Amino acid sequence: MAAMSNHTTGGTFDLRDRVALVSGASSGLGAHFASVLAQAGATVYLGARRVERVRESAQALRADGLRAHGVALDVTDADTARGVVDEIVRSEGRIDVLVNNAGMGLIKPALEHSAADWDHTLATNLTGAWTLAQAAGRHMVDAGSGSIVNIASLAGLGTSLFTAAYSASKAGLVHLTRQLALEWARSGVRVNAICPGHFPTELNQDLFDDPERLAQVAKKVPLGRIGELGDLDAPLLLLAGDGSRYITGVVIPVDGGQLVRPL
Repeated sequence: MAAMSNHTTGGTFDLRDRVALVSGASSGLGAHFASVLAQAGATVYLGARRVERVRESAQALRADGLRAHGVALDVTDADTARGVVDEIVRSEGRIDVLVNNAGMGLIKPALEHSAADWDHTLATNLTGAWTLAQAAGRHMVDAGSGSIVNIASLAGLGTSLFTAAYSASKAGLVHLTRQLALEWARSGVRVNAICPGHFPTELNQDLFDDPERLAQVAKKVPLGRIGELGDLDAPLLLLAGDGSRYITGVVIPVDGGQLVRPL
């Protein structure tokens, strides 16, 4: 039996001396992820178009003695997105973790998708993630280390009614994760993805405002409940930190068992 390394102890989730960027951090999963990373010791940059919200969130984290900054970030503006990454590196000397969380949902029958619906969904959920991953990846490859965590979706692994553009964008993000993992592995850069199931966010607030419908959805989850934000903490910290130093190209569903439920 191999000896247990110190990476299996409490240091697994220790992100002190790490610098992280979380996109789409003005609310929901992104705001939660930023808080989790900051509490683990990282210096966290919260990026979003709603800059006042991320600055307020960053200020609240700093009030708790954590290191956080809010920055204006529109992932569909490639020049601005790349500029945010470069500015973080100029200020901090490095970028160690990128959480590609920015995204948008679209529920509409496929025949009712407009060209603008398709283009905007792909630009936000897939092209935006690609832009940030490439920008951060350049610095990480040069540094010989780094972790990119793409927030995909269960819809990227299966099918879901009336989500053609959304599901396609998330499926693309899943495959992009594997592609970048393969290309950058020898440079010490790890690229992985998390695929959340049903969690409370602004994108699905209508579901959580309907108790009867929410209960019906929960019944279809093998573990018998909807996800809670804290259920994502350990997968995020594992992939962001040294606990996953031998893990790349992995896609982790956090779904209460939905992918394995019987037909």
